[in-house]
Amino acid sequence: MKKYLSLVTFSHTIFAMPFAFIGFFLAISTTDHPFSWLKLLLMVCCMVFARNAAMAFNRYLDRDIDALNPRTKVRDIPSGRISAKNALIFTLINCALFISATWFINPLCFYLSPVALLVVLGYSATKRFTALCHLVLGLGLSLAPIGAYLVITGEFAVLPVLFSLAVLCWVSGFDIIYALQDEDFDRNLKLHSIPSYLGTKNALMVSNILHICSAIFVIIPVLITPLSWFYFVGLAIFVTMLIYQHRLVKPNDLSRVNFAFMTTNGIASVAFAVCFLLDVFIRS
Repeated sequence: MKKYLSLVTFSHTIFAMPFAFIGFFLAISTTDHPFSWLKLLLMVCCMVFARNAAMAFNRYLDRDIDALNPRTKVRDIPSGRISAKNALIFTLINCALFISATWFINPLCFYLSPVALLVVLGYSATKRFTALCHLVLGLGLSLAPIGAYLVITGEFAVLPVLFSLAVLCWVSGFDIIYALQDEDFDRNLKLHSIPSYLGTKNALMVSNILHICSAIFVIIPVLITPLSWFYFVGLAIFVTMLIYQHRLVKPNDLSRVNFAFMTTNGIASVAFAVCFLLDVFIRS
């Protein structure tokens, strides 16, 4: 179990899972649908299964590339802790569990489950042909709030889409920062990324623009739905963490990329979600 948790970097669940809770409780607070412990459990299971499948498939597909990269050659498949065959089997099992879980939620979630898997699994191949791979990763994680909203309502709405757009821009932006570590490696192997295509300085500028867009998308809900001061606190923390990570990483100093990637973004997502849930609680 420890090996497979390492394979899927389970700690990174901290990025998308809080936004899934936002989508779930947004549906309850803005519609007449009741809270359901079963649907909450199914939503969490879907998040875990989909992410497990996506990360395991990424490690499987990139196993030869990871073995060549000094930064990633210690990962589970290149180091021999998990075989490529077992990683693929783990991927298929989680895909089956994900689709099975959606069957018990509602027909729309079940019908859309293959589309969701196509997006989250498809990201792993994109670095081989497009520098927009970061946006595809962002798109995969952005399914969390809108997917969780669909778990409760079975229908689309504007508000969860705004949060999904915020996640798309936020994740794409910090993935560009993370990819700065492999700029030269990607360029030498002709892999596609915004840092290898534009260089460090311009890549940081693109990341900055995406994070500004993310901030805008979490501000817009203030204009169209009643929210308490808790939401504004969460909004302030989220935006502050976006700004702070750009102060940590400079074109001539990438020593704090991992701190900017994991710590600041982890704080941003969890704090924002907690404040959102408190907002829902006091307004209910």
